[in-house]
Amino acid sequence: MITFRDYYDNEVRLSFSKCPFSRNPKHVWVIARYKDKWLLTRHKDRGLEFPGGKVEPGETPEEAAIREVREETGGIVSKLEYVGQYYVDGKGGSIVKNIYFAAVKELASQTTYYETEGPVLYDQLPENIKNDPSFSFMMKDGVLPNSLTYIQNQLQEWI
Repeated sequence: MITFRDYYDNEVRLSFSKCPFSRNPKHVWVIARYKDKWLLTRHKDRGLEFPGGKVEPGETPEEAAIREVREETGGIVSKLEYVGQYYVDGKGGSIVKNIYFAAVKELASQTTYYETEGPVLYDQLPENIKNDPSFSFMMKDGVLPNSLTYIQNQLQEWI
């Protein structure tokens, strides 16, 4: 278990074990790769981030992860792997979110990307994300670097 403070100074607990905080999380976040590039989206309010969102009624977290990638980037997921789960005890309530790693086989053009402006590709993620105002607050705490380390150690063949 890793504990740290997020961008808004809320306590975050991150674990790479299977569903330590909830078997039915209400949110997902997907670190995605497409053709050896990082696949992000530009949220209209928050800025650049990996796709993610809420699990809809009757949907599994895995189904939500695949849907969110498609809705926000046009990405068609070919492989999806559970990475971890985190818990945020925020000022507005608590959130449990599953983290996934996805391989995307295709980017389909769409008429809408919902609350985002569609896909954004990076060869490498910038080292200064934490201080770059174009990136979402969700990219600026310990979840991303710790998840990337886990992915590099456990899922190296995907990168």
